[in-house]
Amino acid sequence: MLALAPSQAQAQAQAQTEAAAMEKIAFLCLGAMGYPMAGHLARAGHALRVYNRTAARAAAFVGEHGGRAAATPAEAARGADVVLVCTGNDDDLRQVVAGPAGALAEMAPGALLVDHTTASARLARELAERAAAAGVGFLDAPVSGGEEGARQGTLTVMAGGEPEAFARARPVLGRYARTLVHMGPAGAGQLTKMVNQVCIAGVIEGLAEGLAFARRAGLDPLRVVEVISKGAAQSWQMDRRAPTMIEGRFDFGFAVDWMRKDLAMALDEARRNGARLPLAGLVDQLYAEVQRRGGGRLDTSSLMTLLDDPASPST
Repeated sequence: MLALAPSQAQAQAQAQTEAAAMEKIAFLCLGAMGYPMAGHLARAGHALRVYNRTAARAAAFVGEHGGRAAATPAEAARGADVVLVCTGNDDDLRQVVAGPAGALAEMAPGALLVDHTTASARLARELAERAAAAGVGFLDAPVSGGEEGARQGTLTVMAGGEPEAFARARPVLGRYARTLVHMGPAGAGQLTKMVNQVCIAGVIEGLAEGLAFARRAGLDPLRVVEVISKGAAQSWQMDRRAPTMIEGRFDFGFAVDWMRKDLAMALDEARRNGARLPLAGLVDQLYAEVQRRGGGRLDTSSLMTLLDDPASPST
């Protein structure tokens, strides 16, 4: 196949962008991630219909960004070309998508359903089958980058599903994501997100132990981080969380409750496929202790509290 000339490629990209801008989009669930993601779509000029379980939040979104609020996921999805979902867990996702008033009840054949929830690969495959039976395309497309990435439009999307569905979704998802990668068939996006969470859990525990060690050794932890962050120990967590861990601030960010939900899915999948996750299992139990001490809504970096003073509850 001949490569397109630069002018042809630019024209094709422009045509794809214009086509994406004409898509009628429904965004279901306006939580900490969904609200700013939907905001990027509204600012890009998409005709947007939104749904949220707490109607006041949907009304606030419409007041800020325009569009229309719907009373149910089905109402929001009616007539939409693309339906995007970003909710909390498997049970919520199944209800929003496949419940009596779920999106699939009103999605027309040829529409596309994209799920940004961090959910189980098993549910992703189930929803892909339900969508296919309705003539609807489907992607499981969890994201990484946190609330900051959602606000800035720099998220990473790891998608599972048919290549054609991914190609169609890409211009829309590009409104709030900087990196978009098709990982394979339905469920592959969720499996990739599990790898992401397993790696993060290990990095945070290592960072917490290193900072606690530095303090016990009489070193200035900030100076330690200044030095080692220029070498092989550098990580996203070190850059963004080490200063707040040293200060003992944890009342923000990605909650321990959410991380335990994600790790539970990874550990369950590992039992199914035979993978060994000893460190993930250990960190999950450490997070269980943070929860026991009342820190379930603290940022995942609150592992530090177990090392600073193992006998005291987190605050």
